[in-house]
Amino acid sequence: MGILERIKQPRDLKTLNEQELKLLAQEIREEIIDVVSANGGHLAPNLGVVELTLAIHRVFDSPIDKLIWDVGHQTYVHKLLTGRQNEFKSLRLHNGLSGFPKRQESPHDCFETGHSSTSISAAVGFAKARDLLQEKFHVVAVIGDGAMSGGMAYEALNHAGHSKTNMIVILNDNEMSISHNVGALSTYLCRLRTDPRYARSKEEIEQLLKKIPRIGDKVAKAAERAKDSLKYLFVPGLWFEELGFTYLGPIDGHDQLLVEQTLEQAKQKKGPVLIHVITKKGKGYLPAEKNPDVFHGVGPFDKETGAILKKSTVPTYTQVFGETLCRLAEENPKITAITAAMPSGTGLNLFAKRFPDRFFDVGIAEQHAVTFASALAFGGMKPVVSIYSTFYQRAFDQVLHDVCLPKSNVVLAIDRAGVVGDDGPTHHGIFDISFLRVIPNLVFMAPKDENELQHMLYTALRQEGPVALRYPRSVGQGVALDENFKELPIGQAEVLREGKDLTLIGTGPLVYTCLEAAEELRQGGVEAAVINLRFLKPLDKETILHYAYLTKRMITVEDHILAGGMGSAVLETLADAGLKDVGIECIGYESFVEQGSISLLQRENGLSVEGILQAAERLKILHRVREGRNRG
Repeated sequence: MGILERIKQPRDLKTLNEQELKLLAQEIREEIIDVVSANGGHLAPNLGVVELTLAIHRVFDSPIDKLIWDVGHQTYVHKLLTGRQNEFKSLRLHNGLSGFPKRQESPHDCFETGHSSTSISAAVGFAKARDLLQEKFHVVAVIGDGAMSGGMAYEALNHAGHSKTNMIVILNDNEMSISHNVGALSTYLCRLRTDPRYARSKEEIEQLLKKIPRIGDKVAKAAERAKDSLKYLFVPGLWFEELGFTYLGPIDGHDQLLVEQTLEQAKQKKGPVLIHVITKKGKGYLPAEKNPDVFHGVGPFDKETGAILKKSTVPTYTQVFGETLCRLAEENPKITAITAAMPSGTGLNLFAKRFPDRFFDVGIAEQHAVTFASALAFGGMKPVVSIYSTFYQRAFDQVLHDVCLPKSNVVLAIDRAGVVGDDGPTHHGIFDISFLRVIPNLVFMAPKDENELQHMLYTALRQEGPVALRYPRSVGQGVALDENFKELPIGQAEVLREGKDLTLIGTGPLVYTCLEAAEELRQGGVEAAVINLRFLKPLDKETILHYAYLTKRMITVEDHILAGGMGSAVLETLADAGLKDVGIECIGYESFVEQGSISLLQRENGLSVEGILQAAERLKILHRVREGRNRG
């Protein structure tokens, strides 16, 4: 039996010796590599926090002590140590373990996270609740350096420092650029500053100096100024101390015993403490160490070679977007590109290499990205802001107030629209239609395929005022890409198929599902019209009403939540026109969607040919189809 198999709960770690801990760290890395190579997931971040997580669980008593993981994608080790080993092979699979903390999974997951920079705010909340209820436990937030670029983290640091709340923040710093801070001097300063004798001696010297007649106070103040000067020179964490935190570090996050010692010291301190640990992403797996960005969030791969297992040669929507933007930027020097710490994920890494002066990665700061883009536009540029749909939620106010209200010439590229698969409910982009279509002055488009995507991007960049463009995570339809771009007429839907019995209205790639369903319906004697809506704002009301009058039955199909989505927009159009005798079925999501492959999640929620046929049956016309298929 391996050591990992003996760990049923975190308290079992406290019986292990130093050699057993090293072997356990190796076993954990092997298990994570095995599972992620098969299922995909966040490999490099988790390999980098093995020793850190072991130390945390050996020093603290979860779930009594509250451990909060920022973003949450680095909790695989935590899951293995908290009674979920037997389920670990189901990681990120449908009905399996989540790739993020999940309260319903385990009492050790006290706070759910999937978005960045929330951990310190949550930690302050837990700590304040503890104090108000006069309870006794420790609160620990683990935040990566990338998440520290989010403004919410600084708001929480400011609050915690001001209120002098007892809590611990662990800054997991995996950027090699600051590894020089790890060394004898830093370790010595850390030990000196955490030694209680240091604080006591400082106070005693100050009191002694102040007792000297006439000059004592002046000498004490001069000594204080000199001390501060030296601290600014040698202590890397003074900024945190100015916010009210005791700063410890930086320390080697892979030296488990040193991390444990520092955590024990932090437990004894009053007020908020920040521990700065240096770790290496991908630690222990050479391909991930060499290419941490590639293995940050990765699909299935060959664990022996590290080669990514690609399933399709068809380009993704993201790739087509990035390549199209580069082509357009060659012709228009005013085009700029902005992202929030996702240059590769959004396809803007191509733009960054070719136009470095016109590319801006602002870090995990979606709000800043949007407002920055608006000012760029008013300054004469043509900015394109590419952010995942789920992260645009964080910039709603900036889209409304800073872009749409003043009619700024900004293009909002919404990547990962719709369900995204195995990352689950925190990352599905199924709310953007609802919260964007309510905003005036915005043109909102969704392409049915990669060819239409390039034309829509071209169209968006030729408009005055704000334009949003949503597209999915998946590969394209495999259609040919036109050599020349063309401008699409704003607000005009595309009728792909005529029909007199039923109207299918689709948005995005689900238009092709509507076409397949229409062919099935035709075999049963039902002629269904298919409309590629194309524009979610402004809506092509004329086309919608024409086919509503013609067919009297409609089905809307969208990779989005139903409340406030495209189907809602069609219903509003019918209601405004006073059409009460049109039968309509809306297919989409009705609640948060769990993890699973995109195709499986869509199928489960009726976004499939069979789901459309079932909706047709509810409209009292599918029996004709069923009979036709039986006769065939």
